[in-house]
Amino acid sequence: MPVARLISPVTIVQASQRTVLVLVTTDPQESARPAEAIRIAAGVGVWGRAQITLYLRGPAVKVLAEFPDDLLDEDSYARHLPLIREWRRPVLVERGAEGLAQLAAAPLDYREIDDDELALVAATHEIVLRF
Repeated sequence: MPVARLISPVTIVQASQRTVLVLVTTDPQESARPAEAIRIAAGVGVWGRAQITLYLRGPAVKVLAEFPDDLLDEDSYARHLPLIREWRRPVLVERGAEGLAQLAAAPLDYREIDDDELALVAATHEIVLRF
């Protein structure tokens, strides 16, 4: 019988799953790296052998814009954000990040966390990927 373990204040996973934190800090209006991060997170999440936590910091919160028309590789968001929505848990975002207040209707649920909470989340994940 699999054993569950607490990996962060927001997630409990089966012991057989790897834990991966995908940390996105790049501006999606200036780089396609955030779109690639979303694509990788969504793809690995569908795989089912890893529990993915997505964290957006600074200008990366623009990924949560209702209409990604101004973002590089906008089609990637339309294809992959729905897969992340299926995780049924919030995306973590930097508390007070610039641009967060301008989000009208985000396509994903999100939860603001501060740097201390981010440190706890990162410490409880086996793998951290930064984009």
